[in-house]
Amino acid sequence: MRRSDRLPLGLGGESVTDFPQIFRVRQTFERPRVADVAAAVRAELARLQLHRRIRPGHTVAITAGSRGIANIVLIIRTLVDCLRELGAQPVIVPAMGSHGGGTAEGQLRVLQSYGITEQSCGCPIRSSMETVVVCHSPEGIPIHFDRHAFQCDHVVVCGRVKPHTLFAGPIESGLMKMLLIGLGKCAGAQVYHRAFEDYSFEQIVRSVAAEVIARCRIAAGLAIVENAYDETALIEAVPPEDFYRREVELLALARRWMARLPFEYVDVLVVDRIGKQISGAGLDANVVGRKFNEHKAIEGEFPKIKRICVRGLTMASHGNAIGLGLAEFCRTQLLRDMDAEATRLNAIVSGHIAAGMIPLDYPTDRQMLQAALSTIGLAPPSQAKLLWIADTLHLTELECSEAYLEQARQRKDLEILTPLRPLPFNAEGNLPESVDALASGQPAGLDQGAAAAAS
Repeated sequence: MRRSDRLPLGLGGESVTDFPQIFRVRQTFERPRVADVAAAVRAELARLQLHRRIRPGHTVAITAGSRGIANIVLIIRTLVDCLRELGAQPVIVPAMGSHGGGTAEGQLRVLQSYGITEQSCGCPIRSSMETVVVCHSPEGIPIHFDRHAFQCDHVVVCGRVKPHTLFAGPIESGLMKMLLIGLGKCAGAQVYHRAFEDYSFEQIVRSVAAEVIARCRIAAGLAIVENAYDETALIEAVPPEDFYRREVELLALARRWMARLPFEYVDVLVVDRIGKQISGAGLDANVVGRKFNEHKAIEGEFPKIKRICVRGLTMASHGNAIGLGLAEFCRTQLLRDMDAEATRLNAIVSGHIAAGMIPLDYPTDRQMLQAALSTIGLAPPSQAKLLWIADTLHLTELECSEAYLEQARQRKDLEILTPLRPLPFNAEGNLPESVDALASGQPAGLDQGAAAAAS
């Protein structure tokens, strides 16, 4: 047997060939939703009475980021329409730091992958990596601002508020961060992330954002909060002077409404895909419990996951495999799909070096899981606590191993959808492309009692 074909060894020196059986569950989360997204955008903008600030003929830059946001094309298009009705001339500027490979063309491709084009949004897109240094912060940091946005009469910051994958505090990802990292382009993102090594995230964000608001003609923010079902839960227009105060409150809502894993202790987490439209860190460290340490949850942090196995990379990431370093194991194909240069650039600019590191890779899912299951401790592989998810954004339905079955039966927020069945490896040793493509084995909606009886 060749060295690469050898199987990992279990406790008694035997090869790991046994796997846990799995069953499917559906989670129920709190679900606030915006019924009419376009109407909500209009109502919120009207509340700010922007006509008092934005005059006919004024140019207005609208930010568009590198995250996948529900209804983002509709939101931006409605914002464009509202500004045109004021007689303004809106333009879209990519606000995504170093993403898209750190090039103007790459950032245009990122927007296109989300459906954000001049045709779909009804206005020009101006993409450039050039910045203007508007001043220096009290800490001596040069404050970079997108050149196209700086040349406009006004800027409207449009973005989602959510927990950050690396930093923790009263504000994390949202309008304030977009003023720095997004509109600062690659040059700004790099210097700000370097500053985070010497100062707190909150200090730099508040310090730089205050200068940007004072000097860069920020007219308004349009904050978006999503629910656990990847739906628009709230849209709110915020005047620039209220960015910080309101974002603290919106972040608390975002944290409460976000998707999460159903169990706190996991031996092996199998993730179908990572990617920039899933999370800024490829996979959400808030979901996998690795916000403060890439490979182990700290005291008081949940869930606690021993091993993470990543199977693939989304096409919309354009090869940026940032976040792979949070996993211990991956499929070899993912490394072939990775754009190493784009991944390195994102890791360096963000200051999250470990997120760009390479885990142990295996050619098949079977070999990857055999390796992972051999490292989880004393539990036999057949009794391992294993979860299989599509990604860290879509967690409504997932596969769970038999070790969770009794807990699941007792949970009112979990609906058991299938009986126990084996992991469906094909002849090559791979699982179906996605957990969502896995046949349920039972009609959807099977109640807990019936599914439990079948198992």
